Amino acid sequence: MENKETNLFFNQHQASSYDERWINLAPLKEALHLCLKALFSELPADSRVLCVGAGTGAELISLAQAYPEWNFTVVEPSLDMMNICRQRAESHGIAPRCSFHQGYVNTLPGTDLFNAATSILVSHFIVDTQERMAFFSEIAKRLRPGGYLINADLASDMSSPEYKSLIDAWIVLHQYAGITLNVDYLGRDVALLPTKDIQSILVSSGLSNPVLFYQNLLIHAWYSRVE
Repeated sequence: MENKETNLFFNQHQASSYDERWINLAPLKEALHLCLKALFSELPADSRVLCVGAGTGAELISLAQAYPEWNFTVVEPSLDMMNICRQRAESHGIAPRCSFHQGYVNTLPGTDLFNAATSILVSHFIVDTQERMAFFSEIAKRLRPGGYLINADLASDMSSPEYKSLIDAWIVLHQYAGITLNVDYLGRDVALLPTKDIQSILVSSGLSNPVLFYQNLLIHAWYSRVE
């Protein structure tokens, strides 16, 4: 997804209403953030964490509040989303521990390595598999040996017998949260691959032993590491 397209999709209106629109689904992310904090709990006290596609800063703020000595590099291609993320970081008093890069991970300057990285509901926007692999490779090469990546993405086998039932449940979930959802975007604007294919992409990108640790309907999350 080109930078221009990202800014058009997550423009000022989309960015300003993003958190409010999804507030009724916040428990899904809160459960995922709890897992992030637990799985990262053995990292050094002075860890540096790379947040890729940070959006309005939900996981950034959650991790920064839990680990007050960590420092963060925030990568977000949408200028409007980045502005809200920066404002939220300032209001929570964590901005001095953050550096902000408006762009993509492959344009991140410097050669510093990170103890961990997050990519939460980001890579499924990269429909081309080779580009998706390159995305994860860029993250992997910025991790220290033993460094962790936690990624969450939409995933499903669209050819499986249970897919139709799963999509129906996905629609019902959004309806319950007061969100009207057209699922035509799945498999077209958002890549929807079987979990085994995503695990293969992670391994091919230089990440070892991806473990699926979280699922809620279409949302799946893995942790993996660089050897």
